[in-house]
Amino acid sequence: MMNNGARVRPTLTDLAAFSAIAEHRSFRKAADELGVSRSSLSHAIAALEHSLGTRLLHRTTRSVAPTEAGERLLRRLKPVLQDLDQAIDAVVDDGGHPSGALRINGGEGAMRLLLKQIVPRFLERYPQVSLDLVTDGNLVDIIEQGFDAGIRLAEAVPQDMIAVPFGDDFRFLAVAAPSYLEVAGRPSTPDELRQHRCIRQRLPSGRFYRWEFEKHGHEIVIDVPGALTLNHTMLTIEAAADGLGIAYVPETAARPWLTDGRLVPLLEDWSPRVGGLRLYYSGHRHVPAALRAFINVMQDAS
Repeated sequence: MMNNGARVRPTLTDLAAFSAIAEHRSFRKAADELGVSRSSLSHAIAALEHSLGTRLLHRTTRSVAPTEAGERLLRRLKPVLQDLDQAIDAVVDDGGHPSGALRINGGEGAMRLLLKQIVPRFLERYPQVSLDLVTDGNLVDIIEQGFDAGIRLAEAVPQDMIAVPFGDDFRFLAVAAPSYLEVAGRPSTPDELRQHRCIRQRLPSGRFYRWEFEKHGHEIVIDVPGALTLNHTMLTIEAAADGLGIAYVPETAARPWLTDGRLVPLLEDWSPRVGGLRLYYSGHRHVPAALRAFINVMQDAS
């Protein structure tokens, strides 16, 4: 039975701790987000439940879930905490500087572009922000993994996310070295790739990447043959430039090799442009000042 005597007003820290635990349904994930220990969170929740005189969380060795009272509190508490964060950020925007850590997850190619085009000017403009860029071939749940944002191709962005364009649309191209084409000939249709030596790429999921082509509304998807399989775009490009076969890669990544003639584009009329990179984040959570500043720098550079 909870204490029904004189109640002590809960602290903002305890309320924020409860909100994080209830949203993540995990003490560990909430502790990672808040940068505190799990034991500290446990003490905070015990103090909060004691001061309110009611249990807020069902806790077992395997799971955490809000009680009915906890759900009611969470629904009322979330907009209050978001308004408070926005008020603090407004003060920062008016007279201070964004600070703290900004965590972004993305593929290697996207991170290379960020490092080249965005990161230098962002760090110069906002030196108090600690930028944590994590390269990952898998499409992760950025909320569950504690990231502020992700950056992926437009087609890979989850539908419930807010997406901000970064860079131009682009296309995938089949490419090969002149030395390979001199011996094997040049394919004139995607179907002819089945008679060629292709360099296959394995996705992080373990599946082979299938090559996609489209012309006048006619789409062809081919699981190409090949004795060589790689799981890294730049290694695939280098292997193609060394004459080991035909590769299918982003045109932007292969551009230096295409420009100096080490690679030749193939089936260009079968290779339409697709949606480019997008920086994305949750529209259901407060947007930190550091992330808004990063988006502003990114848009200024476009």
